[in-house]
Amino acid sequence: MNKKQHIEYWLISAAHDLEAAETLFQNQKYDWCLFVGHLVIEKVLKAFYVRDSGEIPPKIHNLVKLAESSALPLSDEQKQLLGETNRFNIEARYPEYKYDLYRLCTKEFTEEYFSKIKELYQWLLLQMKRSE
Repeated sequence: MNKKQHIEYWLISAAHDLEAAETLFQNQKYDWCLFVGHLVIEKVLKAFYVRDSGEIPPKIHNLVKLAESSALPLSDEQKQLLGETNRFNIEARYPEYKYDLYRLCTKEFTEEYFSKIKELYQWLLLQMKRSE
């Protein structure tokens, strides 16, 4: 794949995952909705990694580290959201944290964070479009 195709791969995959997260939310699978929401942002950040470095992104899931390896002009609030969103990945993956995440993810909690994730996703897409 060339650079443009690689970026497109990550963006298409993120859009697909966003649809899956919406379905999970509608079906009240709130913990998994936020886990997949993390993947959405991770994949878009990996598209930025490819855009800015021309290399294959590292096999990491830390949104803050991925964002820092790009030229994105993130606000402090956006950086904080990335850090908070990281926990949906870690806590959904490891059995010792899964139940805690499940209990935390009420409809209201998930609605708040999923809304923030979708807002950040749209902002990231806008940044990508501006760089074309």
